[in-house]
Amino acid sequence: MPLTVSQPVHMRFILAALILVIGLTAGCRTPEAFRRNVDTHARQIITQTRSQVLDTETGFCVEKPEDTLRRRLLDRLSLPVAGPASFGKDRLPVIAHWPEPGFPAPFSDTGNDPQALLSPLTLTLFQALEIGARNSFDYQTRKEAVFQAALALYLEQDYFRNRFIGQVQQLFSADLSTDPGRKGTRSSVDMTGERQLESGAALTTSLAVDLAALLFSGGGSSVGIAGDASLSIPLLRGSGRHIVTENLRQAEQNLVYAILEFERFKKTFAVAVGRQYLNLLQQMDTVDNAREDYFRREALTRRSRRLGDAGRLKEIQVDQSVQTQLVARQRWLSAEESFKKQMDSFKILLGLPPDADIQLDPGSISRMKKRQDMVLDDPGPLELAEQTAVSLALERRLDLQIAQAKVFDAQRKVVVAADALGAELTFLGSASAGERRTITSADLDNAVLRMDKGVFSALLTLDLPFERTAEAVTYRNRFVELAQAVRDVQKLEDTVKIEIRNRLRELFEARKTLVIQAQAVALAEKRVRSISLFMEAGRAETRDLLEAQDSLLTAQNSLTAARVDYRIAELEIQRDMGVLVVTDTGLWKEYLSEGSF
Repeated sequence: MPLTVSQPVHMRFILAALILVIGLTAGCRTPEAFRRNVDTHARQIITQTRSQVLDTETGFCVEKPEDTLRRRLLDRLSLPVAGPASFGKDRLPVIAHWPEPGFPAPFSDTGNDPQALLSPLTLTLFQALEIGARNSFDYQTRKEAVFQAALALYLEQDYFRNRFIGQVQQLFSADLSTDPGRKGTRSSVDMTGERQLESGAALTTSLAVDLAALLFSGGGSSVGIAGDASLSIPLLRGSGRHIVTENLRQAEQNLVYAILEFERFKKTFAVAVGRQYLNLLQQMDTVDNAREDYFRREALTRRSRRLGDAGRLKEIQVDQSVQTQLVARQRWLSAEESFKKQMDSFKILLGLPPDADIQLDPGSISRMKKRQDMVLDDPGPLELAEQTAVSLALERRLDLQIAQAKVFDAQRKVVVAADALGAELTFLGSASAGERRTITSADLDNAVLRMDKGVFSALLTLDLPFERTAEAVTYRNRFVELAQAVRDVQKLEDTVKIEIRNRLRELFEARKTLVIQAQAVALAEKRVRSISLFMEAGRAETRDLLEAQDSLLTAQNSLTAARVDYRIAELEIQRDMGVLVVTDTGLWKEYLSEGSF
């Protein structure tokens, strides 16, 4: 019932306030609610796409736990830091106007991170792989790239959803152009709904409700209500699902690429961790060999000194022994410093503080030796025929799959560019009913929404393709981009073949070198024993034993290097063939291997 003059004036303000409150509360959401909604949709998109692309049902979490091994090392070992950001987002000081108090909030998900933070902390290779997946900065950045691709896809999907826009207005105005003048208020609520269809049609509807009231001049008031709808349908250029949904299709592809690139990165990262871990083991063995060599030379120096003092050995030979002892000491120190530098780089790769005290599992070398002893004479399981290895790589390399898919992307862009060259024929239809109210019409009767009193119109617009220079240039460029995409596939295919051929050669060479170096160590050890016996009998000089010890040290270091090179070659060929599987926790599953180190 419309307000009358006899109704109290304050009732009009109550109705106006009611419209305002309804409008304000209908669509109000907190920043946290918006964030949670977006996070939920993005995770669902990623989970669904990963299940289709990778055939896996495992979840995907982009948030990095704050209680990582890095943070616990900084906390519990009291390592120096630059500021609160060193510990994580939840340690940052709260700034003014922060939208979500308590977010980001700390949460713990330490998984298989070592629980006992002893100093030094001893890590196996598999622990290092898991720690790297949880703490590495690059690893987290790659995960966030997947999440951002999902957000971009969610935004494109939103373009084809029902969208609603609400607006509330409270107007105080005075119209002095009439006699007597009018002063009053108008409270309005406008609701608009939009829907873009995949066929290209766009539908827009709106409904507006007004309450106009005069403050004086009898205090009249009136309710206005008006609705309208419009429909736009492209009939030529810009029509068709393949044209309208191109941006959505590309966003879907971009998410697939981000997921595949992340999977490729996991393999590359795991091999990088394994390579550095193995190189550290090699350097550890080099340090051990240098230390043992020094002690052998120290014992020889003491023996030479006793023989020299007894007159049974020339002084020049004693001096030779002392000199080689000093050289051995320097070599030992240099090996230790080189190990420390490599260890610092390894910590950075894992995302750990470089000043944390960490050691490697001392039993790792013996396990690697035991594993490799079984393939010294015969080819290992990964020394495949060249054609077989290349075929596996061409089938399973994720970067090659991405390059091939981008060719299809380029083909679609040619189709879209060709469509833009045509004529544009658009049908526009509209309908409206009802009346709006202002203070100038506040004394009229309340408006009624009657479709039989509505206004309807239809328009057909033809845009002839006389000027399409920009579109023609774009169209031509799309063919160039298609040719470039095809060449990218061809270049990558050749690169993959070269990589596989080289990896097979490296694997074969590493195995043969391993056999040779094993024989060299056995011969060097035999030579040291023989010369030692000859010296006891006075049939050899100190120089002979020193040379034999040099040969032994070189052979020992070369054998360890050969073992590490063979193991790294195994990992790299699996990575380059695309057959190395890396789990979400960072661990690898090797190809054709019952057990692995």
